[in-house]
Amino acid sequence: MGVKMPKKSKPQRPSRDEFELEELGNSVVEAHREKTEVLILLWQRDPVQGKIVKLDGQTQMIHIESNYKTIRVKFIDILAVQSSPR
Repeated sequence: MGVKMPKKSKPQRPSRDEFELEELGNSVVEAHREKTEVLILLWQRDPVQGKIVKLDGQTQMIHIESNYKTIRVKFIDILAVQSSPR
């Protein structure tokens, strides 16, 4: 008989209810429409500061332009959207 090794569980993404997701979605859309610079806090990644240039509903990705490069982030990985500190 083999010895069973305990499974390593990866950290779970924080769960959010419909209200939180809708509020987050509204702030993402507003930042995109207003073309304002925002600070986006991400799950298990460094925060990203820049302008939201594209919302891709097909792939659920947000395209953020930061320092002349485009960073793609999954919507589900966004924890918070804040107005960028000047």
